[in-house]
Amino acid sequence: MPITFEITHPHWQRRLIFDPVVGLHTSAFVIRETGRDLLARARGAAQWAPEFDFRIDGTRLTSLSDAWALVDAARVGERADLLTLRLHHQQLPIEVSVHYAGGPARSVKQVTIVNHGDRPLTLTHVAIETLPLEIGAPGDLQLRAHYGGLPRETFITGRVDDCAIVLRNARTGESVTALNEMPGHLKRVETGAWFWEGAIRLMADTDLFPLEVQLAPGEAWHSARVSLVFAQDEQGFADPRWRMAAATAEIVRKPTAPPLWHFNTWEPFGPRPDEAGVLALIPLAAQMGFDVFTIDDGWQAAYGANGVNHERFPHGLEPLRAAVEAHGLRLGLWAPLAVVDPIVAGAVPDLQCRDAQGRAKMTTTAQGEQVVLCLASAYRAQAVARLTELIARYNLAYVKLDLTTVFNAYGEAPGCHAAGHDHASAAESVARIYAAIAEITAGVYTAHPQVLLDLTFELWGQKHTIDYGLLRAADLDWMSNVGDNTDDAAGPRQARTLLYQRALAIPVETMLIGNLQAETGDPAEKFATALGSCPLLLGDLRKLTADQVAAYGRWIRRAKALRRDVAYHESFFPLGSWQTVSAVEWDGFARLSRGGEGLIVLFRNASDAAQARVQVPLPGEGRYTLTSLLDERPLGRCSAADFRAGFDLSFGDAIVAVVEVRREP
Repeated sequence: MPITFEITHPHWQRRLIFDPVVGLHTSAFVIRETGRDLLARARGAAQWAPEFDFRIDGTRLTSLSDAWALVDAARVGERADLLTLRLHHQQLPIEVSVHYAGGPARSVKQVTIVNHGDRPLTLTHVAIETLPLEIGAPGDLQLRAHYGGLPRETFITGRVDDCAIVLRNARTGESVTALNEMPGHLKRVETGAWFWEGAIRLMADTDLFPLEVQLAPGEAWHSARVSLVFAQDEQGFADPRWRMAAATAEIVRKPTAPPLWHFNTWEPFGPRPDEAGVLALIPLAAQMGFDVFTIDDGWQAAYGANGVNHERFPHGLEPLRAAVEAHGLRLGLWAPLAVVDPIVAGAVPDLQCRDAQGRAKMTTTAQGEQVVLCLASAYRAQAVARLTELIARYNLAYVKLDLTTVFNAYGEAPGCHAAGHDHASAAESVARIYAAIAEITAGVYTAHPQVLLDLTFELWGQKHTIDYGLLRAADLDWMSNVGDNTDDAAGPRQARTLLYQRALAIPVETMLIGNLQAETGDPAEKFATALGSCPLLLGDLRKLTADQVAAYGRWIRRAKALRRDVAYHESFFPLGSWQTVSAVEWDGFARLSRGGEGLIVLFRNASDAAQARVQVPLPGEGRYTLTSLLDERPLGRCSAADFRAGFDLSFGDAIVAVVEVRREP
């Protein structure tokens, strides 16, 4: 007899059927706010899609088979949105558990595969969710990929930059956003109903960076989570800009903590910081209101060890830590993760990453040629011990973890071909190394739960990359660098381009966008740009005038006070020419709490715009006071209805407007 299971959430309801003849499938997926059943057409055509799909030693197994026996169905307490179904294959020693859950505004799914046999099994071609969703007729659909912001054709293969895919009904404004938490290059999303079983498929990669895992007897493999978020344009908190912020908030490690303001020494020192220069910058950084003072690459004597370069820092780092803390800041340090000095590598030759010819893998760094160690080896424990000791020694608030793990972001080949490591092949090493990064950060957090860990784009194998797999492993991602060395550089606009194109899918306060310099260009534009993400500035602060240092100090302290009072991370609305930031058009963003308080930030650029139009689907009937954060001038009042209808804000004589929005009693 078929067994039916209902999973109920305030926003959606999912019905599952296990039939001993047909197998396990989803028979209905209803959006409760609209009553639309996204599987109505599929159900009418008996077009069932598998709840899981993978290959064991090359043989494909899916949930749509009479080979599966239902072992049990487990609920968690009284929660109607939590369910785990456990199935056992009747011919093979394989057990699969499918976990369903309801997160804020989203459905969540994960699969566990267990080898109950007496020999290793090779797992490949994993699909975690396959659903023939019908958000509208095929001709009415639009698709946005690349973090949900780039218009694409509806028949695509999404990869490393496509952690969020949006399917939208152009007639109704309804949308489904599919989130894939497979890390980095291991993710794959397929959409389109041409020949696949479903309109959307959330899976691991099968070709360019194919997932391969050898399951030892008794070993369990846990997939990444995948999710579906349901939204409706311009419908209050159901709008995707509100709903996605709520849906992704639980991915952030410290979701309610206001972001710290970061200063980093890479500019002007590059890889050659020194004691005198750092000591000169610390009091200026304190006057400007920074929280973390980070010494980047070059403080260390050798990659992979915690010893200090005494030529540049003759008294060690202790006096710098003391100076930083005396000025009310905390110290941060750069540290390589998998790249070590040849002398360090020489002590552990069996842990070195090897290429296909068996040679030790090398990589070019700012300090010369270095050796790559394999994280899918016993080196993991050494990395945890080194990092926890470094954090304890210098009371670090932040660690910028950098340099090659899976493969280098600058074109070097992925994977490790060495024998004797914790991987059976080079292909498997990719998955095991991604998993090792999370294992290492978890070990560091166990010892230092409050430290901020940053996995730079180099670690994830591509420039400008951030995704949910990374954010499950760390707090932050230094996800890119922009050029900002001159007054007419593209830095601020390029930083905002990176920000806007990811802001729908990624909690913006997890993004560190590198190399905006405090002393070039217009200070107000640098400050205002930094307000959009996790605030970070670099540069030679000694080149600022006393008035500029004081201005930064006023602005940063006001911004920090507002963020302490107001949870404006609850939304992010790009404004103006956000899809293609332009020198001749205005752009900007609104960051508001669900109570309507927060920031509106506008950039006139080189346009002739006298004013900018602000329009945000803010629910309710509240009324708000607008004040310039830069000079505390009153700018008027508006209502939630004005936000919905749209209102104009004047630039006056400035090129930047930063508006504080406060709710009236």
